[in-house]
Amino acid sequence: MSSIDTNPASRAHPGFVAALIHRISGLALAIFLPLHFLALGLALEAEAFGSFIAWTQQGWVKVSEVLLVTALAVHAAGGLRLLAVEFMGLTRSQAGWIAAAFALGLGTGLLFLMRLFG
Repeated sequence: MSSIDTNPASRAHPGFVAALIHRISGLALAIFLPLHFLALGLALEAEAFGSFIAWTQQGWVKVSEVLLVTALAVHAAGGLRLLAVEFMGLTRSQAGWIAAAFALGLGTGLLFLMRLFG
């Protein structure tokens, strides 16, 4: 017997967990976007942009960048998984698609981390 809960109404079901992570990563991206637009606006003023770039060299900002890239990759992979499940009618292999989508997202974040600190 499989250890994966197959009841779609259960919070332990992989689909529920995937949907939750997809929503959380989307929220993280929505919080980030205004800060990104602020940085782009500062690019018009060389002195302010220089100060902003210097501020981004702090360790915790770099870790935040890794988390942001990971959230973007996980969100995109989760969205592709959702499209595959909805439009291709995948039911038995849904847990496999969930695992593959999040592995892809986390792998992308790990690659970014290795490049940032490598």
